[in-house]
Amino acid sequence: MLPNHAPLVIAEQFGTLESLYPGRIDLGLGRAPGTDQFTAYALRRNLAGDVDQFPRDVQELQSYFRPSQSGQRVTAVPGNGLEVPIWILGSSLYGAQLAAALGLPYAFASHFAPAAMLQAIEIYRQRFEPSAQLAEPYVMLGCNVCAAETDDEAWLLRSSALQSTLNLRRGQPGPLPPPVENLESRINPHEKMMLDELQTASMVGSAETVCRELEAFIALTAADELIISAQIYDHSARLLDSSNEPTNTVTHPAIAKHPAQQASRGQQCDHTELPTSTLHGALDRPERIL
Repeated sequence: MLPNHAPLVIAEQFGTLESLYPGRIDLGLGRAPGTDQFTAYALRRNLAGDVDQFPRDVQELQSYFRPSQSGQRVTAVPGNGLEVPIWILGSSLYGAQLAAALGLPYAFASHFAPAAMLQAIEIYRQRFEPSAQLAEPYVMLGCNVCAAETDDEAWLLRSSALQSTLNLRRGQPGPLPPPVENLESRINPHEKMMLDELQTASMVGSAETVCRELEAFIALTAADELIISAQIYDHSARLLDSSNEPTNTVTHPAIAKHPAQQASRGQQCDHTELPTSTLHGALDRPERIL
């Protein structure tokens, strides 16, 4: 959330990470404060912080990762010359337009704001301008995955994340609550409609159900990459230890394609078998930290 921080500070922080873990660091930049007003105020970098300066701040940050020029007065140390890959994060059309204009990869928060997803993707791809970092548009989409032995069990586990979403929208944020039976009977029609909208980018059910829904989501969006969110209250249920049962595997598409190692689109679920636990951390690969 760049408006909360000075670009130079972020450049040196991520320059440090890139120096420690070369080639494994990506930097995602968002325009929203990402928190409540009180926390945003506590994080302020100065009294004149302005989200409308976001495009300028992104370009300033980019400049710190380039090799320093003769006479340059401010240099990021470490950071200078490291060329840390930058992504634009967004949940509206604004980020899509900025990412396209700057020629940067675009990560859309469809896991909690799917309403504008397809329009944002379309705008980004249509308006994309090639840059030194990226020759073609590259889209990452967030999606919720909750897998279990059966569809019913998965929906019970999913109720924790749905309750958390409702609590946040009600202005009552807090820790992830335990799952509850029959959540729909506890909410009003407006809240149900809001939760139903999230299902556009949510895959809930058995391994077979989740695989089928992932295939449909990728076919709908032609996403280059997915980032998986799995908010499950019980840690053991979240891990879904595949060593217990040989059936705990799911055929899984190649959804973790870095721009430098892109696989062709349209790969089917039967190309690669992964443990169902891998669905939670499909992008948690040892060679890359996002």
